[in-house]
Amino acid sequence: MAQQPQTTQPAVRPRTRYLKGDLVLFRDIERFWLGLPGHTFIGRVERSWTTIHNHRLLYDLMELNVNGNRARSGIDPDYMRPLPAADAMRDIDTAPLNEPDTGAMTPAAVAWLRQHLGQDSSASPVRR
Repeated sequence: MAQQPQTTQPAVRPRTRYLKGDLVLFRDIERFWLGLPGHTFIGRVERSWTTIHNHRLLYDLMELNVNGNRARSGIDPDYMRPLPAADAMRDIDTAPLNEPDTGAMTPAAVAWLRQHLGQDSSASPVRR
């Protein structure tokens, strides 16, 4: 039987336009290729702009850091990825609501449920 030639297609990264306030993961590519630590950050999009000389879309970010926020300018979107809200909220969306032990849920899920159900932290859910 003749073997079919395999064709490969290059991976195509979808173009994403970010809006002010979007949270993104950003890689400082120079630090990355030099093997330096601290090359990946969480950032919040502050604005977008287009360069005059090559009409490339760039972004200004606010690097969010426990030691204080830091402005980053002229970030290439090829080195940014969106941080989807669904990933951040997965623990709440998948909380084991039928578990009698609320310790099985993450603190974020418990806090959301208490707020959503209007219970204070001292109230216990009613068992049925």
